[in-house]
Parts: sequence; structure tokens; C-alpha cells
Amino acid sequence: MKKMKLYEPDDKMLSLIRDNYNVLQSLGAFGIRLGFGDKTVREVCEDGNVDTFTFLAVVNLTINGYHSESDLARLDIRTLLRYLKASHEYYLGFQLPFLRRELSESLDEDDRLGSLILKIYDEYARFISHHMKFEEQTLFPYVEGLLNGEKKPGYDIETFSKHHGQTGDKLRELKSIIIKYLPSDTKHNNMLTAALHDIFNLEEWLALHASVEEKIFEPAIELLESNNVKDEGPMANISNVLTTQIKDKGEQLSEREKDVVVGVVQGLTNKEIADKLFIAPNTVITHRRNIARKLQIHSTAGLTIYAIVNRLVDLGSVDL
Repeated sequence: MKKMKLYEPDDKMLSLIRDNYNVLQSLGAFGIRLGFGDKTVREVCEDGNVDTFTFLAVVNLTINGYHSESDLARLDIRTLLRYLKASHEYYLGFQLPFLRRELSESLDEDDRLGSLILKIYDEYARFISHHMKFEEQTLFPYVEGLLNGEKKPGYDIETFSKHHGQTGDKLRELKSIIIKYLPSDTKHNNMLTAALHDIFNLEEWLALHASVEEKIFEPAIELLESNNVKDEGPMANISNVLTTQIKDKGEQLSEREKDVVVGVVQGLTNKEIADKLFIAPNTVITHRRNIARKLQIHSTAGLTIYAIVNRLVDLGSVDL
């Protein structure tokens, strides 16, 4: 049974695992091995060269659903990358083949329905493998380039679409058919029940994996993109901003979008902007996406220049 609390660096790692045994899989993805005795989370992470704050950000999100935009700047992107790569390796190299063997041993492949179940599983396995390999071959190298100060023209984190919803649909279909399937004997029924249990666990893990990507990894990369542009010097992009304005005369910002730009330039979070404008945080996110699409500006530094040039803010009030 999960114990709902916010875990901190000085908590015992053993207590964390006892409270939430599902975190064992996260330990492996971070490269943390068992045998750490009574050491604290901080001590175990330091021994394994794992950033403690990033480890706890992932653990607290997957256990309690906790995440905060104000924490993004403290995350270690390289630690996140290692975690996601190891998660993919576990899933593709162990979990998918293991489940395939479980199903194969518990089903009669000569039976039409049993054969259909294996076919659906194989289609699902190909789909998720393709998605994860795309991230490994395209997204992760892009992020590594950002960490090295390289920005690929025409790309940003929003370029990489996710398909986790489709993955969930395929798993639900698979589970439904298995539940309706009638094995030929008790032994195979027990084996199929165990396989079904593992598929339910897999579905939960996949949802948590998607949550880490969408709520921690992607926002952290957006911030990294913004910082890379800022490091070049805000005023270096003025000519690009002016050019963009000329190109986009037919698609001007609305008054509410301008208000959102001002909030971003002032350093407000999405929630703070929402509270200030009396709108929902999701509406702010939608406005920011529309702003980025219209202006082709994806960084705070770029929006700051846009706001100055268009007199949305006073130059003297902006910290450059």
C-alpha cells in the first residue's frame, strides 16, 4: 500500500521503498543498486552519482503526483536523460520480451482467439518500440546537443509529438480480450491471470513514464531552450524578431495574448499569469502555444525583445 507523503533528501531510502515498493523500478533506471543499508536518499544518490533533487522530483511525481514549475531550474537534465534511456532499455530489452513469453506459454496459439491475442500484443510491441526508438534516435540527441550549447535550427521540444494515448488504447483492447478468453485448463488459466496482472502493472508504469516526460522532462527542456537563447544575449535577436513581425502581419496577437506575453516577460509562472488574468492555467498554456506559433518565438528572451519592440513593456522595467 502506498504511503502518500512528500519525500525529502534526509528520509531513509529503505523507508521510501517500504512505503512504495513500485519505486524499485525507478531505482534501477537511475542506476541505483540495492545494498545501501540505512543510508538516506541523499547519501544513496551521492554514492551513485545521481542528482538527489532530480531523483526526488521523479519519485514524488510518480508516487504522489507532485510537481512544480518553480523546481524546473534545479533539475539536472543529464540525470533525466540517463533515467529515460535506462527506462527504455528496461522496457524494450526486458519487459516486452518477458510479457511475450508469459502470454505465449499461457495461450494456445492453435486456438483462433489465442492467436489473435498474440497478434494484438505483437502489434502493440512494434508500436511502442517504434515510439521509444524515435525518441532515442531523434529527441535525446537533440537534448544532448542543447546541453552542449548546440541548437538545431527549426526544432524545439514541441516538435516531438507523443503517442501515449494511443498506447493506452492498445493495452485496454488487449486486456479486454484476455479477460474474455477461456483457457483450456486450470494451469493455463493461472498462467494467463499472472500475465494479465503484469499487463495491468505495465499499463500503470507506462502512464507514469509518460507523466515524467510530459510534466518534468519536456518543461525542463523548454527552459533549457530558453536559457540557450538568453546566453547568446537578448538583443542579438532583435533583427530576427522584427523580420518575424513583418512576416506575420496577417496573424497579430490578440489583446489577451499580449497580456500573457507581458506576464511571461515579468517572470510569472503559468498559474500566476492565470490568477492575474482570471483565466485557467490550461488557457494560459494554450495562449503560449498560439503565441509561439504566430511569432515563431519559443524563448523568454525572444518574447522580452518582442515586448520591448512593440512597447508592451518599458525597457527600463526589464532586467536584461
